[in-house]
Amino acid sequence: MMQPFSYSPPKITLQTRTLDEVMASPAPVKILLIAETARDALLTQAPFAGVAAQIALGQKGPYRLADGRGVQLVIFADPAPVLDHRLYKQVRTWVASLSGLKTTELALHLEGFDDASRARLGELVIAALLAADVRLPTQKRGEEGGTGYQSLQISPPWDLDLTRLTAEAEGNGLARHLAVLPASELNAQGYRAFVRQLAQEQGWQWQEFDETALAEQGAGAFLAVARGSADGQAAIVRLSYCPANPVRRIALVGKGICHDSGGYNLKVGGSMYGMHLDMGGSAVALGTLHAISRARLPYEVDCWLAIAENHIGPVAYRPGEVVTALNGTTIEVVDTDAEGRMVLADALALAAQGEPDLLIDYATLTGACKRALGSRYSGAFTNRPEWLGELINLGQQSGERVWPFPLDEDYDDNLDSEWADLLQCAPGSSPDHIDAARFLSRFVPAATPWLHLDLSGFRNKGGNGVVGSEVTGFGVRLSLTLLASPLGMVDPDA
Repeated sequence: MMQPFSYSPPKITLQTRTLDEVMASPAPVKILLIAETARDALLTQAPFAGVAAQIALGQKGPYRLADGRGVQLVIFADPAPVLDHRLYKQVRTWVASLSGLKTTELALHLEGFDDASRARLGELVIAALLAADVRLPTQKRGEEGGTGYQSLQISPPWDLDLTRLTAEAEGNGLARHLAVLPASELNAQGYRAFVRQLAQEQGWQWQEFDETALAEQGAGAFLAVARGSADGQAAIVRLSYCPANPVRRIALVGKGICHDSGGYNLKVGGSMYGMHLDMGGSAVALGTLHAISRARLPYEVDCWLAIAENHIGPVAYRPGEVVTALNGTTIEVVDTDAEGRMVLADALALAAQGEPDLLIDYATLTGACKRALGSRYSGAFTNRPEWLGELINLGQQSGERVWPFPLDEDYDDNLDSEWADLLQCAPGSSPDHIDAARFLSRFVPAATPWLHLDLSGFRNKGGNGVVGSEVTGFGVRLSLTLLASPLGMVDPDA
């Protein structure tokens, strides 16, 4: 059996300082973030003559000044920054400029902003620094792991929830760490071992439904996919975080296909490359649980991970089969490459049995969603249409943008089956991301507020939100932003 791999989250201490203390500190890199309205007055001061010279030469910032005590990066910014994708991209660019500087200590000073703008921009920069501090695993020989940032001084002081920011960075880093592990290292068995070990470390309750237990419960949709492995690797894992006096009960469900060959509908034309990332939804669910737990948020959380692999072999499931899901729904299999909705069906049915106040599922589910949106957004579906406008706003705030798609019941016509309760997916051309969401809705009671995220933004060149790496861990920051909003406090009985 594969040994559990490890994850070491970033650790950084924060100290508040005055500007004079920052400038006199031994921190080798100082980031001076200046409002554009303060630029002219600042450039008349002697320490910034070098910036004026660089501007005169037509150089664009960040402007670098070196002296005997280290390096100063001077950045000019909008005095009233708007929290949208342009600001997030700008901050990622600022933080990326630090990558070549070997340092464990940073100092950050903001000048010329009002209190609200300073808090907004300062928090964003710190979140981006924490995200950049995550060291993702690599198999390159001689690659330096680095020690990362160890301390950050900020001035002037402002109210900052560093516990939440650090927890968020840890959860997002965990999601990215798992996703970039190669298929040779992260298989279903090793993933289960890691989750068990992590639950022990974090004090979560842990329960595993292996293939025998799932067969007893009638989870035929999940087991159809698991059959191709023929080695008992697959399982649905439940992790529970139970704080004192929780305000709501949340269920998180994630698609954990550690490798997707497509099964008998074999992926072709290079489309199988990168399919070790098909467990990204489960990584986001796990990362969100980790962040909630580390931040000690007052939510009781059940996290369900549908861990399996989609292989081809003599006992693998085939198009034309009819299988019965855990809630009794019969499904006619159309395409074995639509395995994600199969494993999620039974995981959602299990999660719904606990009658959560909010159920969120995460999945790298359909190519149709990525074709519709690209990889800068992810698709959002919900059985609460009144949430749609707020979901767009929360995506902009968090830097993890979502765009809603319809979930109207007349799309069910695409899933009519002659032999079963529904088709797994529509044969031929169809809006498959919508069909998949309608399929999943059959396993979530209408009384349960539900959000389905089709993670087309999980991998994007140049990053997403505060994250600069191509594998973005999209969903952790969005989820924490949602839980802090009125939607996170929704009363299903209201």
